[in-house]
Amino acid sequence: MTSARGAVVSAAEQEINALMALHPKGFDLSLGRITRLLERLGNPHEKLPPVIHIAGTNGKGSTSAFCRAILEAQGLTVHVHTSPHLVNWHERFRLGAEGGGQLVGDEMLADAVRRVAEANQGEMITVFEILTAVMFVLFSEHPADAALIEVGLGGRFDATNVIAHPAVSVIMSISLDHQAYLGDRVELIAAEKAGIIKPGSPVVIGAQTEDAAREVLTETAERLRCPFSVYGQDFFAVQENGRLAYQDDEELLDLPLPRLTGRHQQANAAAAIRALKAAGFRLSENAIADGLVNVSWPGRLERLSHGRLVEGAMDGVEFWIDGGHNPGAGLVIAEAMANLNDRESRPLFLITGMINTKDPIGYFEAFAGMARHVFTVPVPGSDAGLDAEFLADTAGEAGLTAEPAKDVESAIAAICSSWDGLERPPRILIGGSLYLLGDVLRDNGTPPV
Repeated sequence: MTSARGAVVSAAEQEINALMALHPKGFDLSLGRITRLLERLGNPHEKLPPVIHIAGTNGKGSTSAFCRAILEAQGLTVHVHTSPHLVNWHERFRLGAEGGGQLVGDEMLADAVRRVAEANQGEMITVFEILTAVMFVLFSEHPADAALIEVGLGGRFDATNVIAHPAVSVIMSISLDHQAYLGDRVELIAAEKAGIIKPGSPVVIGAQTEDAAREVLTETAERLRCPFSVYGQDFFAVQENGRLAYQDDEELLDLPLPRLTGRHQQANAAAAIRALKAAGFRLSENAIADGLVNVSWPGRLERLSHGRLVEGAMDGVEFWIDGGHNPGAGLVIAEAMANLNDRESRPLFLITGMINTKDPIGYFEAFAGMARHVFTVPVPGSDAGLDAEFLADTAGEAGLTAEPAKDVESAIAAICSSWDGLERPPRILIGGSLYLLGDVLRDNGTPPV
């Protein structure tokens, strides 16, 4: 079978597409359906290796990537569940293996989807819940030393939150996002995220910009009698002389700076180190150092150095992509772009697409006075994508000059032609939506592996 783009549709994608035609899209926050389904499957979520359960508005994926890289550098095998994917469904399921994990194979994923769908017996359920059950089945059937499981939405009623005894619950930076589901105040969102905290299980609280969020998390941990650690209080990381100094109540480590771009990644790396220690893993300093320099997290402040879109642009253009899409993410991405500019000054252009559940003004405001111009584009294949003209008007309200473009490739061409003769080749940041980035990586010929 081929898609509308002419690409071959994998067996797993065919199975998932069939499910999407049968079941409602999106989220329906409840644990009743997933619990019922897992019981029919023999409760695979109770047969996992030690689980590191990670929630938060921003930083979940990066922290998971750091944990995986450090554990694998220690010689351990690690399952990883993340969502959403960028290009292929298989990205959501990485199976641990000696020498480094690998994305689940197509036939294995297709078979697991079929088995889970059959066990569901056509009852009402969301596709995300089915795929969460698929994750539990795959992870229970393949031995590993650890399982990194990222929350999909919120925490309390997220389908992953059937894990009764995590080795550690990690809650990263919390800010406003998904208000329709989680509430319109940061303390309400924090209460939903805190739902992954289980009585007596260790908790690690990453860097928080909102005191209200931190207070909710610490109060929940105290009420449930959990040993907990808070970034900036019980552990921290700081850049010193081109190195990363990590310290907690046990030790001080002199480490290389993380490979992932942005100062916020130093705090994410610190949370990962603390989480692994809280989960009981014994880590050598060399393994931690190797993990920091070898970590990879596609689509998050990732530089595109090759591929069709890159090679078709004018010489010297610098391309970056990031899927951050809320005001909190906008701030850290803008800070990272400012730091890049301090090292090498280039005019910054944004190519941005967003879906209608986001706060575009809050995102764009972070780039006011920094971005030379914004091109807004539709989000391919999304019914919820914001109109490019509306998004351009929104960027204008945030203090930026902006105009709509047909697609990313057209926006790149406009930058390269209209701004030819700039003092330096431009720096282009493509972002605002992980769905948009998936399309970019697919068109560029550089999907995650």
